[in-house]
Amino acid sequence: MKDNARTRNRNRRRRKIPDFDYSKANKILIPTVAILLILFISIAIFYYFKNKSSYENFIETSKQEIEEAQKQKQQEEFEEDNDETPTDVTFTLSAIGDIMCHNTQYNDAYNEDTNSYDFSYVFEDISLYTKTADICVGNLETTFAGEDVGYSSYPTFNTPDSLAYELKDIGVDVLSTAGNHALDKGFDGLSRTIDVLNDADIAHLGTYQTAEEQNKPLIKYVKGIKLAFVNFTYGTNGISIPSDKQFCVNLIDEDFIKTQIEIAKNESPDIIVACMHWGNEYKTSQNSSQEELADFLFQNGVDIILGTHPHVLEPMEKRTVTLEDGSTKDGFVIYSLGNFIADQNAEYTRNSIILNLDITKHVDGAISIDNYEYVPIYMYKDTNKSKQKMKLIDINKTIYNYENYIDSSISEDFYNKLKEELSKIQSILG
Repeated sequence: MKDNARTRNRNRRRRKIPDFDYSKANKILIPTVAILLILFISIAIFYYFKNKSSYENFIETSKQEIEEAQKQKQQEEFEEDNDETPTDVTFTLSAIGDIMCHNTQYNDAYNEDTNSYDFSYVFEDISLYTKTADICVGNLETTFAGEDVGYSSYPTFNTPDSLAYELKDIGVDVLSTAGNHALDKGFDGLSRTIDVLNDADIAHLGTYQTAEEQNKPLIKYVKGIKLAFVNFTYGTNGISIPSDKQFCVNLIDEDFIKTQIEIAKNESPDIIVACMHWGNEYKTSQNSSQEELADFLFQNGVDIILGTHPHVLEPMEKRTVTLEDGSTKDGFVIYSLGNFIADQNAEYTRNSIILNLDITKHVDGAISIDNYEYVPIYMYKDTNKSKQKMKLIDINKTIYNYENYIDSSISEDFYNKLKEELSKIQSILG
């Protein structure tokens, strides 16, 4: 047994085991690995771009879905905010009287340091009322003919332009300009006044630079309600209207008025407002001509009449107007709004009002004048001051402040004066 084992061991030692051929293996292995690596990379790239495309498609789809969802939400919010269900709409129309500027007024507003005119102090006590109105209408009783012409007072007015911009600042939206002082500085002064009002962004009517403008009614929108305005004056203080410019001032003539109202009606307004420069100066009641003309205006489609020119207040009334076809509508007339600003000393010329009308357009299209009230004001002149002595006073507020010990600067004499002026206003207007 031992001999056989030795024999096997010897035979094993005699057998030669060959060396491994690395060069031959490398020739086979490297290309194979390279092929596999390339194949792996190719597969990886393929899946990368495939997945990238799918991801991008996913992102794009998600974006579209988000955008669609946002659009849907915006549409729903818009529909909620713009519910087409008809509703009544109410707004406030405020009106002020004659805007005059005597030489005492513009001299009071002159600032020597800046060589300019500043009227802002005049309105500090009452500007809240004009600013907060939905629309504020006044009557311009002067011209803005320019400094070169020379500023002037009665009988032919020319006022520094800065007053126009201050009126805009306190919330005046519309000015009627057909009045007896419209041609105080001729057609050139009238035309420049229009330019100044345009620059101040105040709508205006009653005087015009061209015939085309005269036949284009003033339209204003208030909370979606369409208002048309017309404006006429009894005359121009004897100053002749240029023969080739008859269009420049609207004069009171029933045929002409009817034509202008029809032009306004063609615009399908909800409300027509007539600004009338009429009546007798310094008379606290209307005359028969005003009453007849008011009836004529109502019958021809006017809803609201705002009277100016007398420089004092005249009565107002809301009435039910019966038309020729038997239908009825609300109408309102104030025969004179008095002076808004002026430096006149005749009785009743320094007290006035800011008129407020609450007007509703109902779902059926009908217009109602729901309420009318006024803020009593007074043009105060403090003779103890050398400058900025003229100021519009809120009568009710000042009386309240005195009676409740809120403002100790109000003297008893001034308090009594305002009580007297308030009584005069109430005696005229109720």
